[in-house]
Amino acid sequence: MATAAALVWTKAAPLQFPYPRAVSKIHPRNSSVAPPISCFSTSGPRPDSVGMNTEAAGEKMRQNQQSLGLLDNLFLHLFRAKMVRETGWESEKPGYDGLIEVANHLTIGRSNSETIQASVRILRSLFPPLLLELYRILVAPLAQGKVAAAMIARVTALSCRWLMGQCQVNSVPLPDGSSLMSGVFVERCKYLEESKCVGVCINTCKLPTQTFFHDYMGVPLLMEPNFTDYSCQFKFGVAPPPPPERDIALTEPCLEICPHASRRRRRRGRAAFSPDHKPNCPKAS
Repeated sequence: MATAAALVWTKAAPLQFPYPRAVSKIHPRNSSVAPPISCFSTSGPRPDSVGMNTEAAGEKMRQNQQSLGLLDNLFLHLFRAKMVRETGWESEKPGYDGLIEVANHLTIGRSNSETIQASVRILRSLFPPLLLELYRILVAPLAQGKVAAAMIARVTALSCRWLMGQCQVNSVPLPDGSSLMSGVFVERCKYLEESKCVGVCINTCKLPTQTFFHDYMGVPLLMEPNFTDYSCQFKFGVAPPPPPERDIALTEPCLEICPHASRRRRRRGRAAFSPDHKPNCPKAS
């Protein structure tokens, strides 16, 4: 969702960004990855621990939040303000922690469909309406959509580290059999890590972001969150599977640390969450 905010500022005032000299680590599922991009901030490397509930990972996450750059904080406050306007509720917590609380509040009292629609409205509010229309009409059709897809991937990687964590542009296969540097690989998504909820990820990020870029910017997008290692692969220029049932992310079970799952576990007892039966996240089902 932060991609939308980033596009507004990037188009308004093009900036020069530093690039590191080498890739420190390439995820095994990526065949080609561009150098990691410094997204206006001075935050350190991502946590190396696999579990989300380790103290070391949490401490590094807090350090990263404290070292956000000026534009990172600007994007955070802009995005949070739009979410607060949509929900009509503000968290007392400062910074990223407060943003996550507002995102959780966005799901309260709404169906999944209503939450997705509200999240799309937030994205639309980040853009002047004419800009969206011009991009969809003038840029999206160029080179069968490849120019627009590659452009948005670059902007996403440049400007969304404050929301998602370390991210890199990479090559993804397109439906026509070719490949394009229109992917963004997020090594460990901060938004998922802090929200601790599959449903918040699906209904306030994945589905509305896919809908927004396709419907309002003319660029298909498939997002593939990994709820095991908390990475996420963006594929601009690739449409989601036609029947929603074929999108495996929508059938993922609750995370063990999901607060909504924990409440349901207390109500129904541990047996409902046996190893042989892990129900879908109550916020995603």
